[in-house]
Amino acid sequence: MWLHLLCSSLLLITTAIIFSTAEDISTFQSIADGETVVSTGGTFELGFFSAGASKSRYVAIWYKKIPVATIVWIANRDTPLTGSSGVLKVSSPGILVLVDQKNTTVWSSNTSSSAQNPVGKLLDSGNLVVIDGNDNNDTEKYLWQSFDYP
Repeated sequence: MWLHLLCSSLLLITTAIIFSTAEDISTFQSIADGETVVSTGGTFELGFFSAGASKSRYVAIWYKKIPVATIVWIANRDTPLTGSSGVLKVSSPGILVLVDQKNTTVWSSNTSSSAQNPVGKLLDSGNLVVIDGNDNNDTEKYLWQSFDYP
């Protein structure tokens, strides 16, 4: 009986740790070329890619579980990076900024409000959002979302 309770407790604790770790993976403050962010459920992935043999680099969201990359959204479709040293970061007051190796802004989002602790988050719907990391109770309060910019 006690062994059963102990095993059940350990299983619950382990499950809680796994779920909290998965949630943390979906939020970010910056991503360098070569790094990715995966949505909580593992459906989508955000990162840098090149189309075919091109050396141009783009920030995009694609389906993670499909073997052939299926892109669903591209941030800098009109202004590709040259080289692989780009960084996507969340700046204050909650704007996504893509910079090149010279720290020159290549692409940026916009926002009409600000946050004390802005973070990016890739949702399992494929929506990339900027939220206030201090406002954990209101996950629908987006400072910016990619769904508004298809």
